[in-house]
Amino acid sequence: MGWIALLEHIFSTNPLDRAEVERRDSAWLAQALGHPDSRFLPFHRLNVLVRRQSDAAATLVWLSSTSLPATDDDSPPVLLGISDGVAHFAYDLSHVGEPEQALGLDEEHRFEDCRSAAMSLPTPSTGVVAQARAQLNWHRNHRYCGTCGAETIATRGGQARRCAGCNRDHFPRTDPVAIMLIVNGDDCLLGQPKGPLVRTGMYSALAGFIDQGESIEEAVRREVMEEAGIRVGAVSYHSSQPWPFPSSLMIGCHAQALSSDIHMDSKEMHDVRWCSRAEVQDALDNNCPTLKVPGPIAIAHHLIAAWANDEVGF
Repeated sequence: MGWIALLEHIFSTNPLDRAEVERRDSAWLAQALGHPDSRFLPFHRLNVLVRRQSDAAATLVWLSSTSLPATDDDSPPVLLGISDGVAHFAYDLSHVGEPEQALGLDEEHRFEDCRSAAMSLPTPSTGVVAQARAQLNWHRNHRYCGTCGAETIATRGGQARRCAGCNRDHFPRTDPVAIMLIVNGDDCLLGQPKGPLVRTGMYSALAGFIDQGESIEEAVRREVMEEAGIRVGAVSYHSSQPWPFPSSLMIGCHAQALSSDIHMDSKEMHDVRWCSRAEVQDALDNNCPTLKVPGPIAIAHHLIAAWANDEVGF
C-alpha cells in the first residue's frame, strides 16, 4: 500500500505548542496566569463555552483572567499550550452555579457538550477541546494518590499531580483502543454493541481496549474473535483519533478475515453481520433503509468510507 492521505479527524490537529519547557518553570506559570494577554477557555461540567451566530457554525470563546470568576482551589487552570507567544489555559467553572450569568453571556454564547460543539467547530479547535476536556476530567477524578491515599496537588501547569504524602508524581493516562473494519472481498463486518447504538439502529466497526503487553495487531485479532468469532489475518493501520470521552486514543485499522461464519458474543454484542459494499455505500450516502453507519465525527466512518471507496489493499 502507498501512503495514506492525511486525515484531519475531529478532535485532532491541535495547533497549540504544549509548552513542555515553560510549564516546568513555576515563575513563568505564575506570570502567565496573571498576564493580560493570556487566554482562558471556560468549561462547565465538561461542557465547553462556544459562540454560535447560526446553527451551522461555532467558535471557541477565549476570555481574559479579569473576565472570569475566582477559580476553585481544587480545579486550578490547566495550561494547554502557547500560540504566538500567548499562553492558553482551560478553566473549570463547575463550581459556579449559573456560569452564563456569572460571565454576563448573551444568547449567542452557551456551554455545549463537546461532541455537539465539535460537529461545527473548525477541526483545529476540536483538538484543543479534546486536550482540555480530557485533562480537566482527569484532574476531577485523580485528587487522591493511588499509592498512599493522600491528597494530590496539580503541578507543571496541570500536566501532572504530586502527592502531598509520598511525593509521587501522577500523570494523565491515555487509553489505547483498537477499532477495526474487517473485510472479506466485497463484504465488511459491522456490529452493534449493547448500549446506545442499539436505540439508534446504527452499526459500526468493532472496537476494544488494547490489553497490557499486547500489540495493536494482536488486539485486533483478539477483539474480533471475542466479539464475532471471526479469525483475522493481515492487519493494516489506517489512522488514529483522540477521543476524550474520557481519554481514549482510537487506533484505526483494516484487517482481512480468514473465516466468515459469525459466532457472536451475545453478552457484549446485540448484532454482528456482514454488509455488502453496495449497502455500505448507500448507508454512507444516508440512502439505505437497512443500514445506518457513524457520521464523520467518528473514525469508524472513515474506516468504512475508505473500504467502500476501494482504498484498502486487500
